[in-house]
Amino acid sequence: MSDGTESEIHMPPAATDLYAAALQSVRSDEVAGSRPWSVRDHDGRAFPLAGALDRWTGRADAVDRRFLGRARGTVLDIGCGPGRLAAELARTGVHALGLDISPAALRLARRSGATVIQRSVFEPVVAEGLWGTALLADGNIGIGGDPTVLLRRCRSLLAPDGLVLVETERPGAGLRTTRLRLERVDAVSAWFDWAEVGCDAVEELAGSAGLHPSETWQDGGRWFVALRR
Repeated sequence: MSDGTESEIHMPPAATDLYAAALQSVRSDEVAGSRPWSVRDHDGRAFPLAGALDRWTGRADAVDRRFLGRARGTVLDIGCGPGRLAAELARTGVHALGLDISPAALRLARRSGATVIQRSVFEPVVAEGLWGTALLADGNIGIGGDPTVLLRRCRSLLAPDGLVLVETERPGAGLRTTRLRLERVDAVSAWFDWAEVGCDAVEELAGSAGLHPSETWQDGGRWFVALRR
């Protein structure tokens, strides 16, 4: 479309682009409180990301290590981000592979010692049907906005006795599908689909995906569910 003068249509950056910049803000030693990063949902609610960025880019903490201690066999870390969990597994001698679509996150993951590949979980993955455990940490059960589809995909990746370890929202949160975008003072990303799942909503979702809840627990203010194939 033209009105006789040159014009440009400015599309919002992809979420992965702003995510890369957010990760870089941590690596550049900005003070957490000075980082203007947030995530906003379609209802207009905004949540600061500084604390989450510090946790994602740091080393696994005690809660993470206890969570990982429940894994069995080879481990697929879905949405691994900067790789703190995959790196911790590698340090303890567990064969683990991280998947993520963000090149910036994967560069950080490799520096931390994690084995990772740039891949969506919905694309072909090495050793499909043979993984002992799939991780959906940090709320990654929300990837793609349809938890049932994601859990079905996880089931297809697992060995017959495989396990999905899921970090969820608190009890009573239910299931909420939404769209999110990343924001800072001078930029916003494109919207992407997401879901929030409380531990009370996992049983029905798991059943639809052919998985069976075996345990729910709380640790350090975080909630988790184990699902067996």
